[in-house]
Amino acid sequence: MTAAREQAAEARVIPIESAPSWQGTGTSGAGLAEKIAGAVGGALAGPLGAAADRALGKGWEDRAASGLAFLRRRLTGDYEVDEFGFDQELTEEVILSVLRPVAEKYFRIEVRGIENIPAEGGVLIVSNHSGTIPLDAVMTQVAIHDHHPNRRHLRMLAADLVFVLPGIGELARKAGHTLACNEDAQALLERGEVVGVWPEGFKGIGKPFAERYKLQRFGRGGFVASAIKAQVPIVPCSIVGAEETYPMIGNLKPLARLLGLPYLPITPTFPWLGPLGALPLPTKWTIQFGEPIPTDSLPREAADDPMLVFNLTDEVRETIQHTLYKLLMQRRSVFF
Repeated sequence: MTAAREQAAEARVIPIESAPSWQGTGTSGAGLAEKIAGAVGGALAGPLGAAADRALGKGWEDRAASGLAFLRRRLTGDYEVDEFGFDQELTEEVILSVLRPVAEKYFRIEVRGIENIPAEGGVLIVSNHSGTIPLDAVMTQVAIHDHHPNRRHLRMLAADLVFVLPGIGELARKAGHTLACNEDAQALLERGEVVGVWPEGFKGIGKPFAERYKLQRFGRGGFVASAIKAQVPIVPCSIVGAEETYPMIGNLKPLARLLGLPYLPITPTFPWLGPLGALPLPTKWTIQFGEPIPTDSLPREAADDPMLVFNLTDEVRETIQHTLYKLLMQRRSVFF
């Protein structure tokens, strides 16, 4: 196990009791929250009330009350995280709220086949990976939560690098994601979670633009073995539109090795436009969830049969590839 994986694994178990609390200090969390809520509420009800009506529209009082209640819970530690660090309230109220306008307004994502994700129980989502920066993963998280009737949460399996990046690693944990290892995948699936995996890894998101929509190797099929052991269906997911967000026309490999990165992209806008070059192109996306591939007809011991696992992995890969070709044929334009 690498040092990065050991560090990330140590951070995996986050007991509920670790939620921050200011109880016992000079000013309790509850007292501080009440003071803030009172000050904000008084200002909105008084001199800022009319301005709030004009700026925020009808119903702003309910939204303000909900926001203040959220703030109070954060200050007092009155919220829960699971053993992987997933903070459902923070994910729904903050993280998804920030990502949602990007999905709906910027990439204008069309979601198809959401009914193929079961209403409950474990399921493994397997998707193509692309785009230089893994925006496709977080956009899939938004798509599943917002379009599924049961508002299910996607628990992603991410690379070690994600969890050693300052700030990003902690945020990923809060959003419910964990290491891309078979043990974590199986544990989440057996708990009845929706688990997402992008088997191409860095080979997928870091491939040249000339190879767009050509799937890379899917590895040894560890994700398939986890699904068989947990007896859950596999749902292939095909994403069109992400490839063109950051067209990678070059790779600064020497500098990437120096920085410890898998690649350092050159795109038509980066690094030429400086910080503006980091903005993705506003491409039109389609995310399609295919028909589930059941595994409960197989014995759990089948997960130890390398040939069976390889064949099922190849079936999933081919399904995604054929769906990508079909979606590309249907697409009118990259941007519309």
